[in-house]
Amino acid sequence: MVLLAAAAAQFGRDLDFDLDRVASIVAAARRAGAGLLVLPDGTLGGYLNDLREPDSTPESDPSGTVTPDPAPGGSGGAAPDAVGAGPTDIAGGRPVGVGGGGPAELPPALAADDPVFDRLVALAGDLVLCLGYRERAGALTYNAAVCLSGAGIHGRHRKVHLAPGERVSYASGDRFAAFDTPVGRLGMLIDYDKTFPEAARALAEDGAVVLACLSAWPASLTDPARRVVKDRQARLFDLYDCARAAENQVVLVSANQTGRGGALTFLGNAKVVGPGGDIRARTWQKAGLAMAEVDLAAEVSRARRVLHHLAERRPAAYRAGCPAEPAGELPAAGGPESSAVPAGDQLPVDEPLRVE
Repeated sequence: MVLLAAAAAQFGRDLDFDLDRVASIVAAARRAGAGLLVLPDGTLGGYLNDLREPDSTPESDPSGTVTPDPAPGGSGGAAPDAVGAGPTDIAGGRPVGVGGGGPAELPPALAADDPVFDRLVALAGDLVLCLGYRERAGALTYNAAVCLSGAGIHGRHRKVHLAPGERVSYASGDRFAAFDTPVGRLGMLIDYDKTFPEAARALAEDGAVVLACLSAWPASLTDPARRVVKDRQARLFDLYDCARAAENQVVLVSANQTGRGGALTFLGNAKVVGPGGDIRARTWQKAGLAMAEVDLAAEVSRARRVLHHLAERRPAAYRAGCPAEPAGELPAAGGPESSAVPAGDQLPVDEPLRVE
C-alpha cells in the first residue's frame, strides 16, 4: 500500500518563496506517511499570467522556434505592478500571483541541470515528488515536469499539447514515456495533455500504473460562472481526470494551482482517482492535500481482471476505412485480489497553504 498525495497550492515568480512552500508541503505529506506527492504545473516560478494577450511574450516563427526571452528581471516585459496588485500570501505578506512582474512576465527558465534540482532531491528523501517548472534547453523553453526522490531524477516530461496562448511562450514536447519509480511505474501529463485520450493511453501502454497530472488549470476565460463549482472548466477538469483513469484502468493523481495569477483564476480541485474513475480524495477549491491509500499493483490488476481495456483494444478498427482483424483469443487477465481500500483522506489547509 502507498499513500498518494495531490496538492492544490499557489506558486508565483519568487523561487525562494516557491521552494519554501514546497518544503512545507513535503513536510506535511511526509508526516502523513505519503509515498508519492504531486505538485502543480509551475511549482517553480508559477504559470503564465494571461492566456488571452501574450503580446509581450516571446514570439515564435512558423517553424515553431521560440525566440529566447530576456533573463528574469531584464528588459522586455511590462512594468512591475504595484505591490498588492496580486493575491497576497498572508504568511509572507507579499504578492504571489504576479511576483513583482507585469502581467506578461514569464516564469524563470531553468536548465535540466540547474542546482535547484539537487536541492529538491535532498529535500524529497524517500518521498517521490513530481513538480512543474519552465525548462530552458538551448534557444527553446518548455513547460516541463520532473519526477524525483532522494535516489535522483526518475523522469521528465515536456508538455506536448499547447493551448493557443502558450505557443508564443513555449515549444512543444514530442513524446510520452513512462518510467520506474520507488512507488511503481509512472507517467506524467501537464495541463492540456490530459484532454487528449491518446496521451494517457500512450503512458498506460508503456506500463504506467499511476498517472501524475500537473496543472495550472484556470476557470473559463470566455464564459465565467458566478460559482467555481458551476464553471465549465471546473467540470472538464474533473471529467478528464476521471475518464483518463477509467479508460486506462490506472490510478491518477491530479494537482492544480489555486488562487489568482495575473488574469487567471485557478480552480484547485486536486484529487486522487482510482482505476474505476472513482474519486478517492479531493481538495475542492481550497489549498490543501488530497490523500488516499492505494495498493497500486493489486487495484490495477483487479480492475483489469474481467475487462482489460488495453488487452482488448482493436487498433486496426480505429483507422478510417481500415477493417479490423478478426479477434483472437484474449489473454488471461487474472491478478491478486485486494482488500477494500480505505476511503481517501484529505488534509484541508486554508488558502494560501501554510504548514507549521
